[in-house]
Amino acid sequence: MQRPARDGSGKPPLVRVRPARASRSYTVAAELSRKPRQTGSNPQVPGPARDPAADPEGSPMEVELGIIEGYYGRPWSWEAREETIAFLAPHGYRFYLYAPKANAFLRRRWKEDHPPEEADRLARLAARCRELGVRFGVGLSPYGFQDGVASATLAALDRKLAFFDRLGIHDLAILFDDMRGDLPDLADRQAEIVTHAAQRTGADRVIVCPTYYSDDPILDRVFGRRPPGYLERLGELLDPAIHIFWTGEEVCSRQFSVAHLDRVAGQLRRKPFLWDNYPVNDGQRMSNYLHLRAFTGRPAAIARHIAAHGVNPALQPVLTRIPLLTLPESYRLGESYCYGEALRDAARSVLGEALAERVREDLITFQDLGLDRLGEREAALRERYGGVDHPGAREIIAWLDGAYRITDEIVRTQ
Repeated sequence: MQRPARDGSGKPPLVRVRPARASRSYTVAAELSRKPRQTGSNPQVPGPARDPAADPEGSPMEVELGIIEGYYGRPWSWEAREETIAFLAPHGYRFYLYAPKANAFLRRRWKEDHPPEEADRLARLAARCRELGVRFGVGLSPYGFQDGVASATLAALDRKLAFFDRLGIHDLAILFDDMRGDLPDLADRQAEIVTHAAQRTGADRVIVCPTYYSDDPILDRVFGRRPPGYLERLGELLDPAIHIFWTGEEVCSRQFSVAHLDRVAGQLRRKPFLWDNYPVNDGQRMSNYLHLRAFTGRPAAIARHIAAHGVNPALQPVLTRIPLLTLPESYRLGESYCYGEALRDAARSVLGEALAERVREDLITFQDLGLDRLGEREAALRERYGGVDHPGAREIIAWLDGAYRITDEIVRTQ
């Protein structure tokens, strides 16, 4: 796969979208908004993509792509993070959001300080992102807000925001997913917290993940029935400059349509910021599979209808680069995109030609059959990949060993 060239700024390029041929067819209430937001205090902030609405119809589009490390289970190593960010940056992945579910100091223990060693590694990761021209962000899940926004909670939030500023974050994400949501004033409580954070952070972009971040009824079954008008109320209360994550019609959406995105934009009063849950494989069922196929169902036409496109990667940091390389091609090529060719080229780029061909031959086994139904195939796969000196092959062996298995207990406790 041809690697897009950098421009003179040293920043990775935005993905330019080929337009279709013509012949084919949570603003904050006044009482919460008195203090202006602090923005731009962190140094060397790469600029986000320009507003797609500014592009005249029919002109080439630019899409801001990024990585959202937001999965359950065993987190990537620090080295794997840096290597993956560096590998994908030249292909248009311009932001990285650190939000693994396994980091308790961003979730259930968020009010506590990060241990010094981990704080140091985060600072080094932020510095590496700046070197690469990639925006660095952190996702915070403020558990306990359902009990009320007390002064102690806001004080803990201020301490955490000050820590993030010392890291030099560009993006701050406040994440309300995985929390009980059947509260009549849910949007108001969340907007108060987000407004407080937005007024104090040094980050120049704030993003919110709602509790109900999809139309998927599974969220109502797990977290309680969503309050009537929740998204509309959140969109009304939040400053228009604040972005809102959205995963689509499902938690793991098969496709995104212009009609759906426009409907959601009307509810949120802004274009949705896509949180794409492919190729993530972090559920008890999904962890039995390796998600390697190229992206489909993300037509270039949606570029004008989204704020940005973030991808939640798989548990395997090397193998996940294969599908991630195909998404910018889908946007770039538009109607000329062929997912099979994109997969072939991406696999060769990540694995080398010989190993890529092996993986493509076993694609159905990895992504459709799954770990629990391998039977006699397991021994053959171990022999086929066990002697290959490549990190991608070692991830396949680790998958066969069950190293990436996710249980319901992990999901409940992280």
